[in-house]
Amino acid sequence: MAASVVALLALSLFLPPLLLVAWKHWRWGRTARHVIVVVLGDVGRSPRMQYHALSLAKSGFSVTLLGFCNSKPHDELLQSDKIQIVGLTDLQRLAVGPHVLQYGVKVVFQAVHLLWKLMCTEPAAYIFLQNPPGLPAIVVCWFAGCLRGSKLVVDWHNYGYSIMGLVHGPSHPLVLLAKWYEKLCGRLSHLNLCVTNAMRDDLAENWGIKAVTVYDKPASFFKETPLDLQHQLFVKLSHTYPVFRACSESSDPGTERSAFTERDALSGAVTHLCGRPALLVSSTSWTEDEDFSILLAALEKFEHLIDSGESLPSLVCVITGSADLGVCLHRSSSGLDLPMKVVDMFGCCLPVCAVKFQCLHELVKHEENGLVFEDSEELAVQLQTLFSKFPDPAGKLYQFRESLRESEQLRWDESWERTVLPLISDT
Repeated sequence: MAASVVALLALSLFLPPLLLVAWKHWRWGRTARHVIVVVLGDVGRSPRMQYHALSLAKSGFSVTLLGFCNSKPHDELLQSDKIQIVGLTDLQRLAVGPHVLQYGVKVVFQAVHLLWKLMCTEPAAYIFLQNPPGLPAIVVCWFAGCLRGSKLVVDWHNYGYSIMGLVHGPSHPLVLLAKWYEKLCGRLSHLNLCVTNAMRDDLAENWGIKAVTVYDKPASFFKETPLDLQHQLFVKLSHTYPVFRACSESSDPGTERSAFTERDALSGAVTHLCGRPALLVSSTSWTEDEDFSILLAALEKFEHLIDSGESLPSLVCVITGSADLGVCLHRSSSGLDLPMKVVDMFGCCLPVCAVKFQCLHELVKHEENGLVFEDSEELAVQLQTLFSKFPDPAGKLYQFRESLRESEQLRWDESWERTVLPLISDT
């Protein structure tokens, strides 16, 4: 009840000036070659929406990107003269009062603030919205579009209610309210995009929403890192992290070494060190749908194998960087989205072991471009198999990498031009 009172007071105070601004801008009409991209989150940690903005700009649209500016977006986005980033204010929760009241105040503030920003932005042909989070953004963007003649495009990355359910439980009133809101308001959009065919089918069957699948694809800047650049990175990291330092010095004082590579003093050529450790990488989005205990338990089993006499290399595990193997621990909260980290790893020709869930097969093909596991026991066995002949080119790990190198992977720009651009070409 308290949250409802706050909402009514806020709307009574802010709605009249917002409608005045809308009336002033109404006569402009929508701008056919302008698109607004909305992220009710950190722009720098929303790569897919950054890619949308870049693709729109390359296709001749001017783009206004609304979102929180907590971390730096990609350089190409910042350097584009067709993209303007407009920051949104991220209101932290109140320190006092019931959680429902705190959440209600934040939602009302976000709704009013986002609507104000949309009304003060140049009219657009389309508003591209990332979901989740869609509360309250879906209704706000739809309302702004109605006032200004913009069509709403919702890009479904997942279901917001399913992510909330990981924290509060699936039967929590807030989760049930979020599901009702998402299901009802998701139908307000003019066009829907989603990340998997499984989600497309679920939206159609259970939500009455027709969507087009736009798979995540690696951007053009994701590529296999040349050995000399790997060496530069390892040497730089060795100044801060001891595991990247060479275990022994070269007999030639002019030779530069890391734990993995060395640069010849005369020729400048970089080669892998004989007997180097393997480098395992696992990037993370730091959300509840990732379980790092699986990796830690598998690494303990891997260490026991070494202690028992198995011929296996030492492992250095990092969260991001150039590597020999990637591990993905993402379990989709809805079972219908795919881990973008694997897309980027494949773009760098990095083989992957990924934890299994409902639609993972749309990205990771078991025994073709990587391996799929269900628990730490299975992951430990896969690590043993992949590193048993490391770094011998006859090993399975090398074969996976060669397969990725030889495959003609579709990049984001080409995929976007095939799937999204025709949908908005009527402008």
